[in-house]
Amino acid sequence: LARSIQRTAVRQAHHKHEPNFHDKYGNLVLLGGAAVSATVWTYIFTQLGIEWGLSPVGRVTPKEWRE
Repeated sequence: LARSIQRTAVRQAHHKHEPNFHDKYGNLVLLGGAAVSATVWTYIFTQLGIEWGLSPVGRVTPKEWRE
């Protein structure tokens, strides 16, 4: 049993690694997804007219003081 396992291990070690889908297209898919994401977020930030209320200056009015 040990010899057959050893032969199988040696055979697999000398076997050429065949590139799978991720080896061939992984980086391309990653870059494509990043480009689509950047495009969508750029559109959202620039075209939808969202008012980002990050600063309360000019928006907050003081209440009348009660004694």
